[in-house]
Amino acid sequence: MQSDALLRFEGPEDRALYRRPAGRSGVEFYRARIRDHRFEAHSHEAYGLGVITGGMGRFRWRGSEHLAPQASLMLMNPEDLHTGQSADADCWTYHMVYLDEALLPAYGGDHSWRFDAAVSGSPAQAQSVARCMVALWEAREPLAVDSLLLQLVELIRPQARVQGRRVQAAGRFEPVIECMRSQLDQVLTLEQLAAVAGLSPFHFLRSFRDQHHATPQQVLMALRSFEAKRLLALGRAPAEVAAATGFSDQSHLTRSLLSRYGVTPAAYQRQLGLSGRQQGR
Repeated sequence: MQSDALLRFEGPEDRALYRRPAGRSGVEFYRARIRDHRFEAHSHEAYGLGVITGGMGRFRWRGSEHLAPQASLMLMNPEDLHTGQSADADCWTYHMVYLDEALLPAYGGDHSWRFDAAVSGSPAQAQSVARCMVALWEAREPLAVDSLLLQLVELIRPQARVQGRRVQAAGRFEPVIECMRSQLDQVLTLEQLAAVAGLSPFHFLRSFRDQHHATPQQVLMALRSFEAKRLLALGRAPAEVAAATGFSDQSHLTRSLLSRYGVTPAAYQRQLGLSGRQQGR
């Protein structure tokens, strides 16, 4: 695996790095130092459990702008689409753990959480979470990773709304989202998606944007980018991943991942300890 030094991806002050623990799928660690980069709307399809360790972040979430200051928690639901950037001229630094929703009962005993506020927590709580995340980043033994994840879930639990066993919401546009997921490699039209929703095209366009705080194209690109990142983590070659997820070519995939996750396909695979199949940047 490449060294743990943070990698440059855009601008002289911007750094980001991903790591996945050996022997435990469904968990990803991330740390970043951002001054110039602006993350386009994206999701992680996992709980995003984070702590701000320096500066202040600004992001759009559920249709509104939010600030994430130092010594606060930043918490995302699996379905949350959001942006991200530094709120001022200083560097915004933060640590994140992405935890698949299916793993939550194993570590927390609750079937499902939902966060009603993306930024919360006291400085003391944030400090405890930050210490736990530093230890997670440095942990290499599987038992240590699992023990620390249990501790992290316990630290975050006060900020969560426990829902019991969650039933997948059949929201008004859930069939549209599933249509997108099943055809990521296809060219989709407004008329096709509107037909799935049973609405006229422009009524659908306005209604979808109002509910998701993003256009269908923005959501489609977020879904494509997340799936591409998932396939890259399995060791698939970037050119193959680009074709499978609807990007016009490998360069298009590179631009999309860089803008949404702060990393190129090859750099992401190197950070995860994968090699030999990646091509390009």
